[in-house]
Amino acid sequence: MSKYDIIVLGSGPGGYVTAIRASQLGFKTAIVEKESLGGVCLNWGCIPTKALLKSAQVFEYLKHAEDYGLKVKEYDKDFDAVVNRSRNVADGMSKGVKFLMKKNKVDVINGYGKVKVGKKVEVKSEDGKTTDYEANHIIIATGARSRELPSLPQDGKKVIGYREAMTLPNQPKKMIVVGSGAIGIEFAYFYNAMGTEVTVVEYMPNIVPVEDIDVSKQLEKTFKKSGVKIMTSAEVTSVDTSGKGVKATVKTSKGEETLEADIVLSAVGIKSNIENIGLEDLGIATDRDKILVNDYYQTNIPGYYAIGDITPGQALAHVASAEGILCVEKIAGMHVEALDYGNIPGCTYCMPEVASVGLTEKQAKEQGYELKIGKFPFSASGKASASGNKDGFVKVIFDAKYGEWLGCHMIGVGVTDMIAEAVLGRKLETTGHEVLKAVHPHPTMSEAVMEAVADAYDEVIHL
Repeated sequence: MSKYDIIVLGSGPGGYVTAIRASQLGFKTAIVEKESLGGVCLNWGCIPTKALLKSAQVFEYLKHAEDYGLKVKEYDKDFDAVVNRSRNVADGMSKGVKFLMKKNKVDVINGYGKVKVGKKVEVKSEDGKTTDYEANHIIIATGARSRELPSLPQDGKKVIGYREAMTLPNQPKKMIVVGSGAIGIEFAYFYNAMGTEVTVVEYMPNIVPVEDIDVSKQLEKTFKKSGVKIMTSAEVTSVDTSGKGVKATVKTSKGEETLEADIVLSAVGIKSNIENIGLEDLGIATDRDKILVNDYYQTNIPGYYAIGDITPGQALAHVASAEGILCVEKIAGMHVEALDYGNIPGCTYCMPEVASVGLTEKQAKEQGYELKIGKFPFSASGKASASGNKDGFVKVIFDAKYGEWLGCHMIGVGVTDMIAEAVLGRKLETTGHEVLKAVHPHPTMSEAVMEAVADAYDEVIHL
């Protein structure tokens, strides 16, 4: 039986990063993967969706070329080519992870892994053969998949999840997107930009419901202007796929409505991959579809750990990576601090982009803070005006008493790259005064952060 220091189950951005860091720390490491290296993120999530979105953005630029003083006489889209580009990008990234495994001397074990008693992992290969591997530490990083609702069963053809949405053989004329979190909103933007008639159905009163209310309202306004139909406080109660297309019954405050489309995309969240991986045999504690862990990702059974989407933290790639690194550094005996889940940035890559960190205005008020709030619209930004993308704003929230940066909320072009300033500032316990005195380059979109802070402290120049 092969013996390792650490075996990682799953090779997504949690698993493969964990394996590399473990190897760097001198552990003999193996990783088990049943599909492609890189997991959902690299193959079916973060990376290929961004490739699709980029194609949509370029297509929109072509549509609006005259706004920039340019004439493009003929242009069209090739839906198959757009999908193929996305797949090629994903394949390239997966090959990159394969290279990293080799470079860092991590053994890759292909097959379906299950944890067993005695710090063992059983791996079943495609030919049905099973092999046991032993390790001092086993880290479970099996990720998640598209969640199915009883009222919205997925058939993979007319009612689909995110995987099918990335590789449809034909572009639908009409699509209903159920759920307006990051996944739903990104696909709604992509298909609308490509010419599909899109309706978004959201159960909550606002789209992107985890975001600050001002951001939700701005995105809804922009989406409606782009032709996306938005239905909030609405619920799909049933779907009929018996005809040529699909009919969805939607319950709203005004009563029931029937929508017709070619495709319904279910984007109502994710389901953790914790079934059939041996948890019950070991007695590993779970609660509400998550594996319970301590601050350093140890389960209740010594020698077994869990990170990423299968644990209670935010289900984000960068969270899984951070958790995995922290987990193995703790195993190595390094001095580590528990992850601050209140300072995790969230990003949605539609157009305009959405990015945020920390408390929303509503949350800050509910927690009893006296607030200083600043807001700077990109319509007042020289860089945004020059680039022709003036939608959106930066909103900052400070504690009036001590100057603590409680939250930052952005909507606009490039804001997913800008949010890191707020994350770092909050990590370093930066005050509003310090942000103001840090000179920001002109003309840039990032100036809007400084200007929003200036607005909070009644020192704004350009409003």
